[in-house]
Parts: sequence; structure tokens; C-alpha cells
Amino acid sequence: MVPARARIVVIGAGFSGLAVAVRLRQAGIRDFVVLEQAPGVGGAWHHNTYPGCRCDIPSHLYSLSFAPNPQWTHTYSGQAEIRAYLEGLVERFGLAAHLHTGVAVDGAAWIEAERCWRVRAGGGTVDAQVLIAATGPLHEPVVPAVPGLERFAGHTMHSARWDHGYDLTGKRVVSIGTGASAIQYVPAIQPRVERLYVVQRTAPWVMPHRNRAISDRERWLYRHLPFAQRLVRGAVYAGREALVVGFVKRPGLLGRLEAVSRAHMRRHIADAGLRERLTPDYALGCKRLLPSNEWYPALARPNVEVLTGALREVRRHSVVDAGGVEHPADAIIFGTGFRATDARFSEAVVGRGGLSLAAVWQGSPTAYLGASVPGFPNFFKLLGPNTGLGHGSMVYMIESQVEHVLRAIRRLGADERAVLEVEPGAYDRYNAEIDARMRGTVWDTGGCTSFYIDANGRNAGLWPDWTWRFRRRARATGAYTVRAGPHPLSGVGARPGPSDRPGRR
Repeated sequence: MVPARARIVVIGAGFSGLAVAVRLRQAGIRDFVVLEQAPGVGGAWHHNTYPGCRCDIPSHLYSLSFAPNPQWTHTYSGQAEIRAYLEGLVERFGLAAHLHTGVAVDGAAWIEAERCWRVRAGGGTVDAQVLIAATGPLHEPVVPAVPGLERFAGHTMHSARWDHGYDLTGKRVVSIGTGASAIQYVPAIQPRVERLYVVQRTAPWVMPHRNRAISDRERWLYRHLPFAQRLVRGAVYAGREALVVGFVKRPGLLGRLEAVSRAHMRRHIADAGLRERLTPDYALGCKRLLPSNEWYPALARPNVEVLTGALREVRRHSVVDAGGVEHPADAIIFGTGFRATDARFSEAVVGRGGLSLAAVWQGSPTAYLGASVPGFPNFFKLLGPNTGLGHGSMVYMIESQVEHVLRAIRRLGADERAVLEVEPGAYDRYNAEIDARMRGTVWDTGGCTSFYIDANGRNAGLWPDWTWRFRRRARATGAYTVRAGPHPLSGVGARPGPSDRPGRR
């Protein structure tokens, strides 16, 4: 049963929610709850169970540094193994008493008079001094508005909500999208279906995949000499960080990687016309770089046809492509990603003055270190605006943010009515710097549109620099001001400080 009050409420039990829960316990903080709407933990790795689902970041880097896993079976882990790792954290660090699954959070509002967050969850409310939103950017699937979709008589599903009860064997399947999910499930389902139409609006840059099995000898070494695994993790991190040189500093250097990708395609696609359709018309790195050894061979199979451009129409038993050609269909699969920069959750978090995050942002999410917004006291967003990466592990960014949040919480001390808030000036300067750094990057000059870009054309998704610089900045909490709670006898609060000024609107 969810308590009526807790010092800290964490929303979400994916990587970021579990990471902050572990670190809270390690810091000696026990008065917190983690609310998760799904029946189990794992976040994106709980919901995404489509065939072939696998992480495209190496296993040794895509795990918490303070909770290494010497038992990874592959250098790039599959969904089930990652979910098992996250589930293991609950027992390993004693999180069960704090965890409440199957509890949907409907909204949260700052109550100024009581200096607390009132969270509507599970049919009741929870009051908390601190609210941490660990909802992540990859939890709300996007289904495009295709004309006529509502009259389709066949089966539809999104890759993030895969229907394992529907048998694709012998079916005529339309797969919409060519991003990170489609590039994995398309090769997995291709041998089973009668006909597969892959609808491609934008061709991805695809690189050879270096996934391999990790030997028993290696796992033995990691179990008995943990330092060896830390060395591998460090080497993987350094290799990934090297991509920043091309993505951010000198995009012209990416031509060498483009040549590798083109050669990878030529090895598997003999048809010159198909190669032309599969060749991107934007710079490598502008969209997420995808690794796969199965994508191109699958597209070259005789039962697969690549349809370029958006669908013109969906009919009862068919789809019509951009050229007006009708194709019979029994099922439609949407590999169309997530609402990464405009999640509905921002509409449900209401700060001081009755303004929601969505109302403050007005289509362009911004935050200090991706975590804090003026007008939202004692509130932190993990994996918030401009914390995404085009090259490395989100887990590294999560750990950096979690340590930042812990340092900020420590500044509140034992005062349960104390309020901490980022200064508007620091917030504005930080986001102006992000925008300045974004200019000249491959995401700015590469000639593509991507899910990194918000409704106003701003890149709200990515961190445009070395990740170690983000971590170094996250160690400081000087951008916050703290107001003490009211005096227990007089009821008079501390003198208003800079945080009492209204935030940017």
C-alpha cells in the first residue's frame, strides 16, 4: 500500500529510478517510495519485448558502475538479460520495501502553503518534500496519424507494446519505420512472414555490429578480478567518447565512417536500385547511428519490399504507398519511436503558480543539467532535456545526474520544510550555452530531422559535448538557493532569496 507521505517520491523504476533508489539507500535515506505504473521494473526494458530486442551500447558500459555484472553473456546484451539485471538490483540492494509497481501516477502539484509535492497515484495522494521524475524519454510510443488507419481490419501493434499472442507466420506485414527498433525486429520476423513491406521515410546509417558471445573464461576473470571488467568498461567508454570529435567538434571527419557504412551496404545489397533507396541523404551522425549485421541481408530477401516515403492511405485490408500503389496487408507494425521531447507527463507536473512544465516550456523543454526548472521547487527530472547521447551510454548520464540530485538533497538537511530551487539566471545561462554549443555540430549541420528536435526546432534531446564534462559540472550545486522552513514557534519562514523570483515563462 502506498503511504500517504514520504520524504521523497521517485516516479519510474527503470534504469534511472532504480539507480537513484540504490544511491538513496547507500546515503542512509530510507524515507522514500518508488512508484511504477508497470507490473514490474525495467522501464523501457520491461515494455520493449519485440523479437531481436537488444541494446546497441556495449554491456560493460550499459550497466551501473556501482553494480557491475560479470555474468553478461554477450558484448551487447539482449532485452531479457538487461531486464533480469534490473530486476536483480531490487533484491541486491534491498529496494522491495520502497517499490510499488502497478501504480499509475496521474499528476503532481506543488503546494506552496505546505511546501510539499502532492502526487496523485493509485487512486490516492502522496505528499513529499522532494519529487524525482525518473520517467525517461523512451516510455510513450508514437503512432503516426496515417489516413484511414481506424478502418484497418487487420492487426496493429507498436514495437514497444509487442503482441506476442499474434502469430505473424505466413502473414502479409507492413512495418513502418527504420529506426533502432525496426532494424532489430525486421530481420527477426522476415523468415516467418509471407510478405514484408518496410516503409522507409528516411534511410538510416548502418554500421557493422561487433556483438559476440562472452566466453566462460572471460566471465570467470570478471568474477574473480573485478578490476579487469572495469578496465574493459573504461576502454569502451574511451572509444565511444572519441565519436564526440566527429559529432561535435569536426563533423567533416565523419566521412571515414560513412565509407565504412557504404561498404557494409555494398557487401549485402547487390541491387543498385535498392542500394540507392537505402543510401541516406544526410550526414552520418545526424540521426542515431545503428549497428546491425542482419538489416541489409533481410531487406535483400525476395519476400521483402522497401517502400519509400510515408504511406498515403490505409484501407480495410491493404495500404497505399507514396506512389499510389496498393499492397495487401494482414498486420501493421509501428516501429515509430517515442515522444522523446513532448511527453504528456510534462503536462501533469504543476509547479508554483499553477503552471505545468509543458506551459513553461511551450514546446521547447529546457532544464538546468537536464534536471531542474525554476518555479518547480524540490523537483528533479532524470534524463531530462539535453541529456541524451548520440554516441555513448545513457547510464553514464544517469549516474552523473543521480549524484547531482543527491548533493542537492543533502543541502536540504534535516529540515522537512526546506525548499531548494535552481536560480533562473543559472538556468538561462546554462541553456544558452547548450544552444551555442549545438551550433556547428552534426545535428545542426547534418541536413536531417530527428526525434532530438522539439516542436520549435530546438535540439532538446542531446548533450553536445564530452560526457565527462557533464559529470564534472554535475558535482556542483551552487546554482541552487535554499529557503529554510518556517520557524517551529513563530511560523515565520526564512527571508526570501533569489529562488523566490518567478522562473522564466
